[in-house]
Amino acid sequence: MKNEKIRVGITHGDINGIGYEVIMKTLMDSRIIELCTPIVYGSPKVAAYHRKALNLEAAITLHHIRSAEEADPTKANIVNCVDDNIRVELGKSTAAAGEASYIALQTAVSDLKRGLIDVLVTAPINKDNIQSENFHFPGHTEYLASEFGNKENVMLMVSESMKVGVVTGHIPISQVSSQITAQKILTKLRIIAKSMAQDFSFSRPRIAVLGLNPHAGDNGLLGKEEQEVIIPALKQAREEGIIAMGPYPADGFFGSNEYTKFDAILAMYHDQGLIPFKALSFESGVNYTAGLPIIRTSPAHGTAYNIAGEDVASCDSFRNALYMACDIFRSRAVYQEIAADPLRKQTIEQPYDEDVPDTNLEE
Repeated sequence: MKNEKIRVGITHGDINGIGYEVIMKTLMDSRIIELCTPIVYGSPKVAAYHRKALNLEAAITLHHIRSAEEADPTKANIVNCVDDNIRVELGKSTAAAGEASYIALQTAVSDLKRGLIDVLVTAPINKDNIQSENFHFPGHTEYLASEFGNKENVMLMVSESMKVGVVTGHIPISQVSSQITAQKILTKLRIIAKSMAQDFSFSRPRIAVLGLNPHAGDNGLLGKEEQEVIIPALKQAREEGIIAMGPYPADGFFGSNEYTKFDAILAMYHDQGLIPFKALSFESGVNYTAGLPIIRTSPAHGTAYNIAGEDVASCDSFRNALYMACDIFRSRAVYQEIAADPLRKQTIEQPYDEDVPDTNLEE
């Protein structure tokens, strides 16, 4: 594996939120430059506005470049993507901010395709004001899946305490039940299992699967999705060698700390998985799009208009997103080396832990 510094593309997100604040606070740490070459896709003028508003003018300098090809590996770089006349209106959702979010994202994705950056870290966007003829997606995940030709992926929320994926993402709750199929669950499990191996170095990850209904259906009393859809999917996954267990009642699973016994968790819908995740890891968690050929991470929080420009936003989540993107880049390189050496692969296989309970799959 090459020892060259990883080129990290960073999109500025919504210019009226806390994107620039968490980006600049992260890049103030000199260790970041030692680890990678940051390239922010945004606006030097907007960055200067935020630096002044946050009183960070003496703490951080961004090296202005015309393209990623000019990036200085000893500095934090910024590529100008938007009109210099753009107006910053802290705490407000504006059409101009949405357009600037899209242009930065589009430019970074183009450079990612051309190999000018190695990984992508995205600051939060406003999913409403970014909508246009060019962007008609619920969020980053769906846009990137379209750009890189991947119909199937998993929004994986990652922290030190848990990794949570979802079967259904940004859809109305009224559509969740009809969107959950055995095939979709199986597809998500395959993606998570592969991602855990190539991106996080778990050769045989243990994956917990949550039920859809209260008490995981209570043997059909509170819903039949568990018996008719989820359990058949888990059995098929197990036949394929994926260690998938459940379905577990979501409340008891998190309330009893059962989640600590697993390497990853698959929830049935967005809030089922993200509420406990954010309750435990809101300021430090990372959103990772598993299943894409490229590496993209983002902080677990949103634009936070209510605190924009007040110098109170924590950069922990964004910093962790940057570190994780670099870690995954290295992990994939090692994974590819191991895949090319079957004998080495055999020496690191992890044994299956029979102590993890799986009562719901018993006949």
